[in-house]
Amino acid sequence: MTDAAPAPTRVLVTGASGFVGRRLVPVLAEAGHDVRAMTRRPEQYDGAGTATYGDVTDRDSLVAALEGVQVAYYFVHSLDRPDFEEHDATAARTFGEAAAAQGVQQIVYLGGLGEEDEALSAHLRSRRQVEGLLGEAGVPVTVLRAAVVVGHGGISWEITRQLVKNLPAMVAPKWASTRTQPIAVDDVVRYLAGVLGREEALGRCFEVGGPDQLTYVDMLQVAARVDHGRTIPIIRVPVLSPRLSSYWLALVTDVDVTTGRNLIDSMDVEVVVKDHSIRDVVPGEPLTYEEAVRRALAERRAATGA
Repeated sequence: MTDAAPAPTRVLVTGASGFVGRRLVPVLAEAGHDVRAMTRRPEQYDGAGTATYGDVTDRDSLVAALEGVQVAYYFVHSLDRPDFEEHDATAARTFGEAAAAQGVQQIVYLGGLGEEDEALSAHLRSRRQVEGLLGEAGVPVTVLRAAVVVGHGGISWEITRQLVKNLPAMVAPKWASTRTQPIAVDDVVRYLAGVLGREEALGRCFEVGGPDQLTYVDMLQVAARVDHGRTIPIIRVPVLSPRLSSYWLALVTDVDVTTGRNLIDSMDVEVVVKDHSIRDVVPGEPLTYEEAVRRALAERRAATGA
């Protein structure tokens, strides 16, 4: 294990205004790194770092964004598009080639958990493909694979929160009994920042998760208890297709049908941590799911006054 912190680095964070990016940029800036916050609308960006225009589908825009950058974080996906697999593959290949041409030394990517020999959903299959395409041109890629990331504004967490808030009782399809290993967004950011510039992290995939392995039903019940001091009556049904489930989610939450369908397709796959080697590089105990829920709810209250 290397204890010394990496020297200040010029870093590019794509998706800097997104769920993870907007939390990571200030952490990196406070650590003394020169951070470029890449966005397609730099004039609207009001976060930490230096706002920089860039579009992962536009190779020319990436040349300027990546100039002089040593480490690039890649937080780009398009689950709201029917053709997201093809779109994300093209974007990853373009970004990896541009990064190699500019001499980037490390790309850090947040992917999805799931065993390689499982019948992966289109969503998880796409995440695996992106891992490979980012490094195809030769830049070493560090991958953190996570399941549900819990924090205010995260899509998966918002589904949980809104279901608990809007439904006095619930019909749970078969996939709701699948085990997963949620992780607090604070821990994801800690791991992402911790692998920056670490030689022992180059070209490696790490699995990250909190200490709790739960079913989706368990997650709903914990969230209900923390938020409302009660549990929810849940009736399990043997069949509720992903298509019907996605329409159901769109009805009772503000998640669109396409995104909901792509996420639900992944919920049949058990996603739990089996390799804990990330702790050799970034030590520390991750937060429990209950504490992650408390923090997500507190952040929402602070942001919205609700």
